[in-house]
Parts: sequence; structure tokens; C-alpha cells
Amino acid sequence: MSLPPTAEQLQAALSDLRDPEIGRSLADLDMLKSVVVRGNSAAVEVELPTPAYPERERLAQAVAARVAERFPGLPVEVTYSFRVRGKHSGGTIGLNAANVVAVGSGKGGVGKSTIAAALAYGLHRAGARVALLDADVYGPSIPHLVGLKGQPTIKTVQLPDGRSIDRIEPLVAHGLKVMSMGFMVPPEQAVVWRGPMLHKWLTQLLHQTDWGPLDYLIIDMPPGTGDVALTLSQTVQLAGAVVVCTPQQVALLDAVKAISMFHQVKIPVLGMVENMSGEVFGRGGTRAKAQELGLPFLGEIPSDPLIRIRGDEGRVSELFAEDSTSREPLQSLCERTAIQIAKNLLETPQLPTLEIL
Repeated sequence: MSLPPTAEQLQAALSDLRDPEIGRSLADLDMLKSVVVRGNSAAVEVELPTPAYPERERLAQAVAARVAERFPGLPVEVTYSFRVRGKHSGGTIGLNAANVVAVGSGKGGVGKSTIAAALAYGLHRAGARVALLDADVYGPSIPHLVGLKGQPTIKTVQLPDGRSIDRIEPLVAHGLKVMSMGFMVPPEQAVVWRGPMLHKWLTQLLHQTDWGPLDYLIIDMPPGTGDVALTLSQTVQLAGAVVVCTPQQVALLDAVKAISMFHQVKIPVLGMVENMSGEVFGRGGTRAKAQELGLPFLGEIPSDPLIRIRGDEGRVSELFAEDSTSREPLQSLCERTAIQIAKNLLETPQLPTLEIL
């Protein structure tokens, strides 16, 4: 082998290498965190845009292939770190979340809340800082799905200027911070609110809950089209919305209405998810509709009895256990969603990080 390259030469050789998931160069994505040459070997640290990055070995293989092409015989070790970037737009209301993601559907009964909970747990399991907000005031099912009961507590926080404010302590299930109207009213009690009350409640939870710094806040939306999406569009700059649908045409008709609603309130649609895919409802309808609408297809979740069982037991987090039959498709959904968030961020201006008490 000829003389090894300098670190600067190696970094220049890798700078235009395209990330296999996002399709942009490592330099454009600012993913080359460090490049070191020691003697006759090299070490490259790649900073991923999410801990839920899929198939990291493909990126390592691409780096190794480029090094072998430009500097034959130079062994290279590829290591990873991650930094979740985002809009951090919630800082103006007391929410320090890099990415706020709405999970919606055109109609009820398509498993939207289960998908929202699974998305939150999957990103948390990957290593991200995640919280889950149940904004489905009229039918809050997140507490049951994650196995939580009780009421949140209020704590008083002293600000540096001497003022004090009250903050709501979210409940925690398997490391995931969770807030829901279901913690505040008995399960059998109906919530009968008009739009202004709903707006006030949702804004208060976003503003006063002590979420702490978050990479992702997942919001389980009410089904259909209504006031919650409008409130969110006025309160935070969302990273986007995930639309959940089952494969049959009647569900797809309502999903298209939900997508139209998100477009009208300027919330980008990250993509569509086909839930309960299989013999009962058919398969492939959501993928075809996403292609027709020019939207990403984020994944197909099979009609697996285990998903229903774990949800009924309040153990949605266990769907990611090693022996879970639904682990792979749910993990793929989390990865595809996280990558789509990273892609969308490149197309819109990024706001500065705001640290809020």
C-alpha cells in the first residue's frame, strides 16, 4: 500500500458519498462527525439523524467500498453516534421537542391508537427521547394500551427570575412519558366539549406538562377531521402526520379526507400505514393509494392476534420483544417514519433549539 492519506484527504473522499436511506451526500447531511487516520488504518464516526436508522451495515459497507476504491489496502472502522434534529418549534409554548408527530386516521376502528403507541415505544426502544400525548379526548384509549392508571401530579417550579410556575408530571409506562384525558376522568364518563374547550385543554397540556427535552413527541389524534389538527397547526410546527388506514376502500375514502385536512392546515403528511393487513380486510390498498397520492408508504402491519392481545393487556411495549411475531413490521414502521422526518427536515428551514423549563 502507498502512503496512507491524511484525515483531510479521507474526509474529502467520503464527503460526496450518498447516504443510502436519505439519498443525499454525507457532507450535505453533516453526518461525518470525525475522520481519523492512525498509522496504516482509519476510523470514521458517522452521526446518524436518528437512532432508528435502518440497516446501518449498508452505510458501513458503502464507506468501506469508497475507502477501498480511493485508498486500496487501508482498513477502516466505522462507528456510529446519533443526533436527532428537528424544528424545535414548541419552545415558544414551553415544549422542548425536536419533532412533534401527529398520528391520525379518517375514521375510527383502524387501530390508530395502537399504531401511535407502537411508534412511540419503537422510537424509545431505539434510543430516542420520546413521549406520547393522547389527544383523543372523546375516546382516550392510550392509558389502557400502555397499562397506566392514576392521575398526574402538579409540581411547582422556580424560574431563574424568581417566578414560580405549575408543571404537570406525566405518568410513565416502561420508560415512556404519557399524558391523556383518560387520566383525568373516570373511564365511563363522557367528555362533552366544544372546540374552544378542546383548544384550551390541548394547549395547556402541551404548555404545562413537564415533558423534558424530547427527540419525538407522538400525538394520538382523534379520528376524522376536526378541531385538534387546527389547534396543533396553530400551536406547534409539526414534523408531520402519519395517516393510519386499513386496506378496504371504505376506509381509504376517509383516509383521503384526513390527508386533505392535514394539507389544509399546513401539516406535512409523512406517509400512510396499512394496518390490519391480511385475509379479513385484504392487502395492498393503502400502498396503492399512497402511490396514487404521491405519498410515502411507511409500512404494512399484519392482522396479528398478538397485537390485539397485548393491547387488551396494556402491554403494547412487549410487541417489540425478540419473540414477538409483530416486532419486525412495527420496527420497520418506526424506522421508515424516522427517516421520512429526517428527509422532510431538509426541505424546510430549521429553527434554533430552545431550552425551556
